[in-house]
Amino acid sequence: LLSLKLENKTKGKLQKQICQVVLDHFDKQYAAELGDTWTGVRDVLTCPLSWQYAVLLNKFSLSTELENTLCVKGYHPAFHGSLPYLPASFKCYIRRTPGRFPAQKHQPGKLKEYYLLNAASLLPVLALEVKDGEKVLDLCAAPGGKSVALLQCAYPGHFHCNEYDNSRSRWLKQTIESFIPDPLINLITVTKLDGRHIGDLKPELYDKVLVDAPCSNDRSWLFSSDIQQATLRLIERKELSSLQFQLLRSAIKALRPGGSLVYSTCTLSSAENSHVINLILNSCSNVTPVDISKMAKAVSQEFTFLRGMQQHELLVLPEKGRAWGPMYVAKLKKM
Repeated sequence: LLSLKLENKTKGKLQKQICQVVLDHFDKQYAAELGDTWTGVRDVLTCPLSWQYAVLLNKFSLSTELENTLCVKGYHPAFHGSLPYLPASFKCYIRRTPGRFPAQKHQPGKLKEYYLLNAASLLPVLALEVKDGEKVLDLCAAPGGKSVALLQCAYPGHFHCNEYDNSRSRWLKQTIESFIPDPLINLITVTKLDGRHIGDLKPELYDKVLVDAPCSNDRSWLFSSDIQQATLRLIERKELSSLQFQLLRSAIKALRPGGSLVYSTCTLSSAENSHVINLILNSCSNVTPVDISKMAKAVSQEFTFLRGMQQHELLVLPEKGRAWGPMYVAKLKKM
């Protein structure tokens, strides 16, 4: 009875933290965009007690003991060999029950053994299919989870991590220091450039580009404690698609012919997802969509996707027991 009371008390606290201004806005927009699907997604997004966290292992600090502990605690590999691209060194564990594995603190000079994240955020990395020796650009790299994940897959010939925001750039540097050993860090360049100009500064330089764009982060926005900040965010939300389009245009310029690009966001908003990609495809004659439906099919046991998407895109929908996402992924190739 006591544990039930504590659980209800915790639920009450979490419920109070939801920003009603944002929830009302989402209810209006997503009920229109997603129909009945929104109800189930809403239940997960508004209840952090149902959220799940994946454990991405760090191949530069391997621990057999950690893998054994994860298995004992009911974790299993998130990704399987049926994927079109899955490097042997890429290991991620998940479990169906909610909860977070204990986090590791940053210790200078010591590598962390794992990174905790939303498992859906690894889909853009797997869609990019980075290979050894390639020149890779992570255009909006902070806080660094996808950069770390990319380096679990392959050893790029050069890896450029960019983050325009000052505080987020510091966070990115700390993440890289926490997961990547010294010899490999020398292959990584961290910059604070405006991503909209990188294409002009470094034209046709990269084999692969990841654009994990600034977006209206549905999960975190729902728990904005500052109503004024939340209201301002919702006003500025309309301008995000323009920024995302400019970042994509820049990324395409930075990409060599034959190279490929993955665009991702952690929002359900079609204005920031499909609409941005459609605008790029309609305005840039030198890019073509790349089919990622095989990847989606290979992970369909662990992830729920919105139906009716085109073959070059997917949208992960959170649901209970598979509380991953939101995560939008689209892949393009430069001709």
